[in-house]
Amino acid sequence: MTLNITKSDAEWRDKLTAEQYRVCRQCGTEPPFSGEYWDCHDAGIYRCACCAHPLFDAATKFDSGSGWPSYTQPVQDNSLTTRSDTTHGMRRDEVNCAQCGAHLGHVFTDGPPPGGLRYCINSASLVLDRK
Repeated sequence: MTLNITKSDAEWRDKLTAEQYRVCRQCGTEPPFSGEYWDCHDAGIYRCACCAHPLFDAATKFDSGSGWPSYTQPVQDNSLTTRSDTTHGMRRDEVNCAQCGAHLGHVFTDGPPPGGLRYCINSASLVLDRK
């Protein structure tokens, strides 16, 4: 993966809140039903909290019951990258921002039709550009 934005660890720490840094740069996860956007229904574009790259259109957001914001698809096919994550004794696909490599969450194959995908994303990794 070739990233368009690279910063030192110190630069990321200066730019982000402690929670954003923990989630986005250290692959953390916020508790379910705790993030700013899990129950948000506002229109707009969700952008990466680290670099403002557009990630998800609010029109693709749905209530998965998981406690994290969930989307059926990215705003563009090249908005995200994925990689295998075998931490915590599970096999999952980690989702990252294609622009800066920020950890966003995971994608699962239990989403609604027609695509069947559920992008389960941490609120701390997002900023909503409201319409």
